[in-house]
Amino acid sequence: QVQLVESGGGLVQAGGSLRLSCVASLSISGINEMGWYRQAPGKQRELVATITSGGTTTYADSVKGRFTISRDNAKSAVYLQMNSLKPDDTADYYCNVKGRRWPLNYNYWGQGTQVTVSS
Repeated sequence: QVQLVESGGGLVQAGGSLRLSCVASLSISGINEMGWYRQAPGKQRELVATITSGGTTTYADSVKGRFTISRDNAKSAVYLQMNSLKPDDTADYYCNVKGRRWPLNYNYWGQGTQVTVSS
């Protein structure tokens, strides 16, 4: 029912930048946390960054200082600004929205967007 539409991925040279966007097709209420995860070939899906309803952010150590997560509550959207990209950042990136809409918790995922960083 709720679809998270991702955009902004692509091919970029090392040192370049990309901005990923994730916008819900429907307004979502009760959001507690939004975030970005990524999965590279041969690796587990890992957390990249999260932002809570209160604005608290977390980042994987590997992206601190390079990536910035932000949100737009009115649009139920989350963004990831990625600077100084490295080949190791190559992965499929997935946005995620977690919250509670009584009486159930929910956990929505985007379809994934591919980021490829070449040297």
